[in-house]
Amino acid sequence: MTIGDATFAGRWTRAVHAVGNRPFLVFEDATGSTRTWTYAEFDRVVADVAGELSARGLRQGDSLHLCLANSPAFVALWLAAARLGACMVPSDPRSASREIAAHLDRSKAVLGVCSLRGEEVYREGVASSGLPCDVVAVDESDSDVSPLRGSRPAVTTAAGVSGSTRAAVMFTSGTTSEPKGVVVTQANYAFAGEVMAAASALDADDRQLVVLPLFHANAQYYSFASAIAVGASVALMSGFSASGFLEQATRHRATHASLFAAPMRMILAREPSPVPGIRLRHLWYAQNITRDQYEALSGLLGCRPRQLYGMTETIPAVLTNPALEPVHDALGDVTLGCHVGLVGVDGTSAVTPGEVGEIVVGGARGSRLFESYLDDPVTTEASFRDDWFLTGDLAWRDPDGRFRFAGRRSDVLKVAGENVSTVEIEAVLAEHPSVLEAAVVGEPDPIRDEVPVAFVVAAPGTSIDKAVLEQWCAAGLAPAKRPRRITVVDELPRTSVGKIRKFVLRESDAPPR
Repeated sequence: MTIGDATFAGRWTRAVHAVGNRPFLVFEDATGSTRTWTYAEFDRVVADVAGELSARGLRQGDSLHLCLANSPAFVALWLAAARLGACMVPSDPRSASREIAAHLDRSKAVLGVCSLRGEEVYREGVASSGLPCDVVAVDESDSDVSPLRGSRPAVTTAAGVSGSTRAAVMFTSGTTSEPKGVVVTQANYAFAGEVMAAASALDADDRQLVVLPLFHANAQYYSFASAIAVGASVALMSGFSASGFLEQATRHRATHASLFAAPMRMILAREPSPVPGIRLRHLWYAQNITRDQYEALSGLLGCRPRQLYGMTETIPAVLTNPALEPVHDALGDVTLGCHVGLVGVDGTSAVTPGEVGEIVVGGARGSRLFESYLDDPVTTEASFRDDWFLTGDLAWRDPDGRFRFAGRRSDVLKVAGENVSTVEIEAVLAEHPSVLEAAVVGEPDPIRDEVPVAFVVAAPGTSIDKAVLEQWCAAGLAPAKRPRRITVVDELPRTSVGKIRKFVLRESDAPPR
């Protein structure tokens, strides 16, 4: 695997030249209507959009802000920006005007593209930012990408773009704190595509099913970049549907897909029946699910899902389960082409087998790892030790060498001087038949310094008896690990891809019920 000065724009051009007449994109909108483009056909869309962006003043090094749901427009703008050497800055299309203004301010965007339905909120954000940012509103269901394709001269080549050219700034999902702007280069996207295609045995005859939001790294790195790397096709859905996922995978003849644990539980909560003809042979997922959930999903999907571990900053998933005998509650082994280790929580000492340490990822910045945090050199340097990125995530290695997740640094509580992992408590709670999912956070305590408190969601068709659940914890957890309070909630606060926003729970003052 040779990346060197490879560019994402170059990977796209290579795919167009090699498999131009093969399908690239199938888009299904919210009404179920579909349209298909070959690589060559979509390249003409990209060229036209690049011409329009250039005519509107977008230049190499400039930032293009996107506030769009999954759509052909998003894909075309992303590839067109890469061709121009501009930097894409995607935001959640559900963002409030305050969040939009913050992203615009931090990225200094010169041009913004939003949806027609979100135009009013978006323009409020632009006005609050004070930036002279031109705005284009598009209909996300418009497969012709009309407002971005006029009579402007098309841009067909990527002149002056190098591997170190900034390709995106992605604001992390903010599960434990406010988001940071992660700077991603052209070489980063090229590397992600090569690694993830190899890890999933993807080839030109395969099709990725993308239901996760495109403004998130998962869909970009693991699905689109990998497809472009090998000339595979992508079936892009306008959004995730728990009731429709299996039918969509079957209808579009998808062979590969990617999900998070929360959407997988949502699928199971619908109590679906198997769909004849499903062709999935590979599915990535992130975050633990229970053994029973894993077995039920394997039966529905027709393949054994493979858990992985990665961050926006690590670019590809640096830990992946093997194709043969994946383990449902393990992060997996080091992905081919990546470098991963464990260090003591002090950041320097070695760890012994079975001991919890911090996951560190090695590689050159801006090539195999992200370039930097946007305009934050202090945080950037504090996140590295030599050429190793300190993830802040904790893990241990089992006797077979597999990495197993032990939470984030913030997920390890100090209860009367004893280290307590919230991940372990959550796993015990989730195994109870009446619990769909659980989240545990720390709460200050005048005697013990900190104690665990739990938030749980009831499984469909059940109710939670807190006294019974407390007995369950007493049978499965040492005294220091037992939640001091259990709060039953209808749902847990989440990011756009289903990660639990634990800092919201910590700030919550809702009384238990």
